[in-house]
Amino acid sequence: MTRKPFRPSLSLLRPTRWLAMLGLALPALLPLPATAQAQTQTSIQTLAQAQNDLYIDAMRSLNEGRRNDASDALARMIEREPQHAGAWLDLAIIQCELGRAEEAERLFKIIETRFSPPPIIMDVISRWRSLGCSQWQPRIGLTFMASRGFDTNVNQGASNPNFGIGTGSSRVELQLLPEYLPRSDHYTSVSLDYLRELDNNGSIGFVQGRLQVNDALAAYNTSSIAMGMERPWRFGNWSLRGTGTLAAFGLGGRLYQRQAQLQARLTPPLPLPPSWQFSVGAGVNHIEYATLEDYNANMFELRTQLNYRSEFTQAQAGVGLNTDRGVSTRPGKDRQGWNASISAKTLLPYRLTGELSWLRQTWLSEAVYSPGLIDERRKQDTQIIRGVLTYPLSKQQNLNLEVRAVKNDENISLFQYNSRQVQLSWQWQGD
Repeated sequence: MTRKPFRPSLSLLRPTRWLAMLGLALPALLPLPATAQAQTQTSIQTLAQAQNDLYIDAMRSLNEGRRNDASDALARMIEREPQHAGAWLDLAIIQCELGRAEEAERLFKIIETRFSPPPIIMDVISRWRSLGCSQWQPRIGLTFMASRGFDTNVNQGASNPNFGIGTGSSRVELQLLPEYLPRSDHYTSVSLDYLRELDNNGSIGFVQGRLQVNDALAAYNTSSIAMGMERPWRFGNWSLRGTGTLAAFGLGGRLYQRQAQLQARLTPPLPLPPSWQFSVGAGVNHIEYATLEDYNANMFELRTQLNYRSEFTQAQAGVGLNTDRGVSTRPGKDRQGWNASISAKTLLPYRLTGELSWLRQTWLSEAVYSPGLIDERRKQDTQIIRGVLTYPLSKQQNLNLEVRAVKNDENISLFQYNSRQVQLSWQWQGD
């Protein structure tokens, strides 16, 4: 499909604001009493803040693919501030993307006659005119990744070779067989992600697939396939995004697990700085095992998340509460837990991009794991640290170096394990 020209960023358009504040500056030239000056200044600040909020709202809508919502916000922005050249240009480009050629051309002509834009903006307009404003075409994203890596604990083998069963005088100390201890191996993996816009207001469909093949431990080869849909909604200044996913996972060449997941994320209109965004979310995940029916479960989560985005850096932090409702025959019965996560991604010297993340998940079972054998409630505390360095080979290709450490602490030594991974990947992105 035809590649659209790069959209002028907020940092390009808004600092100049060619004449944008001229109308607001005129009252300051008139001699007013002190009280009137204060009232006027307050009105100007209030109006400017409202206009700024509308423009930020429009840019967020664009980043999320909600072109109709962005168009509405920019139209309101122009009604309040007709001299905001950046809003006129963004609105014209959106109309062109939506296939509304006559409206886009009308807006382009207004920009040319009213603002006398500099050559760089005239070049943007010319490129959009040369491409033409055809009917809306869905954007498509395709990402392929091939990796080679090493895992110190492919089978999630127990860290402690010794364990005991029973209690008191009937307790017996045993030792695990070698196949239940950590086993390392090299692996090769490939993944493919496909995304497609479903409408012109941010709905997308996606399909994701992954295959990992170990050099020696074929019984622990893994595979997965997932497909789903994501859709945004707008209710005044509130935004809601919902996601539905169906997934299947394989282990050793056989079906291991099926999942069906629903998630919703609500973003309220809080008075935060433009680079920050706060949201609350909820999710439910139904899990079925192909051969372990006693472990089937429904998992529920409530979560809060704080996001930060600037020109060169993205970061987010979140905390959540979890409930895991299993079938009556599952060892340990139901579980309660909480999770926390922090991640950041930023540009580094030498064209590198760095990413660092930390995740912690805890669980506590409501009943002893196996009465008479393991008379303890299972307590699980898992932490994952991940770091990635990305180097761009070309416009569509990247080289990624990833390291990952997993520390799974358990009060039942049989389930406690640690793992370290290092992976080198080649990534291709297209549309």
